[in-house]
Amino acid sequence: MKTFFKSTVKVIRSGLAAVIGVAMLGLATSAPALADDPDFLSVGAGYFDFNRQKDQGAEFRLEYRSSKKLWVFKPFAAVAYTSPGHGFVGAGVLIDIFLGRRFVLTPSFAPHAYWGGNDDLDLGHTVEFRSQLELAYRFDNRSRLGLAISHYSNASLGDANPGTETATLYYSLPLDNLFGK
Repeated sequence: MKTFFKSTVKVIRSGLAAVIGVAMLGLATSAPALADDPDFLSVGAGYFDFNRQKDQGAEFRLEYRSSKKLWVFKPFAAVAYTSPGHGFVGAGVLIDIFLGRRFVLTPSFAPHAYWGGNDDLDLGHTVEFRSQLELAYRFDNRSRLGLAISHYSNASLGDANPGTETATLYYSLPLDNLFGK
């Protein structure tokens, strides 16, 4: 139990430290651009397990990204499924860092409930932590087209912690545009 607790704290601390560091950089460079960003519905399609290549396939994600801020972070919720049969549902925090008017760097961190796995790849635990870095182009209507790299890990909560990465192409549509507000 002691090892479980230490591993969990280590992963959460590492993820939050990275997000906080990037947040501070973002605040120093982009405060005016953050002020009026809308809620987003983000749809992603990507290449699951591209690094290990033990159970490669497509990953499809759907995310709700809130405009509400918790200090400098924005909450989001996600669901994902892969063609080899891995599934994820989670929620976490992100921060948008504007690099000028058109480009947005978005680091995020979220625990996910995980199911699936097989003889080729089992991520080792029902709790997986996903950290991601996305770079997106922002269009005039504020929709975004982005490319992201994410990492799933159980932080040694299970006996095995193989982890894996996904490269994802995202399209994020402001909910105002979707519902005509």
